[in-house]
Amino acid sequence: MLNNAPVHVTLPVVDLHRAHEFYEGKLGLKVIQTDPSPGALLQAGEGTSIYLYQRAATKADHTAASFKVKDVEATVKELKAKGIVFEDIEVPGMGVKTVDGVATFGELKAAWFKDTEGNILGISNM
Repeated sequence: MLNNAPVHVTLPVVDLHRAHEFYEGKLGLKVIQTDPSPGALLQAGEGTSIYLYQRAATKADHTAASFKVKDVEATVKELKAKGIVFEDIEVPGMGVKTVDGVATFGELKAAWFKDTEGNILGISNM
């Protein structure tokens, strides 16, 4: 039923203006629609998007959205140059630990950072 339907991310933000500046200025996404709710739709790659909507603070301790990139290390380096701080992750018993912001699981490489609103975002090569 939904196996061919595109899926898009919806994220809550406390300060929509601050979030716009982060997603546009730091991540390079483009606002393609605003609405009076207040909210905004931002264009990401390959026809995907992120919808930001303003509301009171929420708490999520998991990855809310993840970007697929070809070169995780290069992307981490570029984002660090823009002031993005990457999370240090260690999963005892699994041998997973970030090195210079990047975790490696066989062929999979991944890294995590937070937006200005506390949402955890990831990047990976898969």
